Amino acid sequence: MPNHFSHPAAILRSIQVRKRWEKVFIVVGVFSLFIALATLVLLVSDLLIRGWPMLNWRFFTSPPSSDPEEAGILIAWVGSLLVIFVTALVAVPLGIAAGIYLEEYAPKNWLLDFIEINITNLAGVPSIIYGLLALGFFVYILNWGESILTAGFTLALLILPIVIVTTRESLRAIPQGIREAAYAVGASRWQVIADHVLPYSMGGILTGIIVGISRAIGETAPLITIGALTFITFLPDSPLTTQFPYISFNWVWAPFTVLPIQMFNWVSRPQDAFQINAAAAGIVLLVLTLGVNALAIYLRYRFRKSIKW
Repeated sequence: MPNHFSHPAAILRSIQVRKRWEKVFIVVGVFSLFIALATLVLLVSDLLIRGWPMLNWRFFTSPPSSDPEEAGILIAWVGSLLVIFVTALVAVPLGIAAGIYLEEYAPKNWLLDFIEINITNLAGVPSIIYGLLALGFFVYILNWGESILTAGFTLALLILPIVIVTTRESLRAIPQGIREAAYAVGASRWQVIADHVLPYSMGGILTGIIVGISRAIGETAPLITIGALTFITFLPDSPLTTQFPYISFNWVWAPFTVLPIQMFNWVSRPQDAFQINAAAAGIVLLVLTLGVNALAIYLRYRFRKSIKW
């Protein structure tokens, strides 16, 4: 039986059909991208128009209040920074260390495959599950209470799978020849990892950290589950003191709130003035997220530049 596509005219028609579908796909893709970007621009523009007039020194330095004209985000942005600091302090070193061990040291067997599957699945678990886990373990078993420490460890658990998976993928992307060349001149396994593999993979690792921290900054469900306050009028204790050793860790046990929860509290109020306050807090949260991302991107650039030179 002759092949229908063996005739030159049939082949030409088939190519023309494929090109038409390719053009249709490009048009649909560009249109979808335009709709997504237009929606984002409209939402951010509305946020800026409504919230910008509220962004003044009083708004940043005032605690929450029942009067929308006097309410501010001092407690919320300080709480967000402290919680994210604890989160990064726990998740980043643990995630990178776990990724290095699983990729470079762990024996390749069924147990490693089982761990890989579970870590990948944990990256997609809803955040409320982590909140329930933290409520049972950190709050009730360890008796940490509704504190900044509990919140930091909760969000650290949330982003830990992301950091681990990204670290492993970044290490795996490094050519095997770099490792073999280092081994050939007598380097130990740790010297190979610390001096050669990690510097080259740090860009990808920092990308995973950016994604994880950005997700943690905007989370509300796990923090509400562990007892984050929606209305609090006092700051935690200062981490610096005037007496030796000049450092205090009492702030980690303090109750807290964060910017997303403060926004939720204002949005639930019926007064229009609180809606404007929520929009202003949204701008601050957006800038805070972009600032963390910019810092991580700058660090990634510095790592890559140091390798190049």
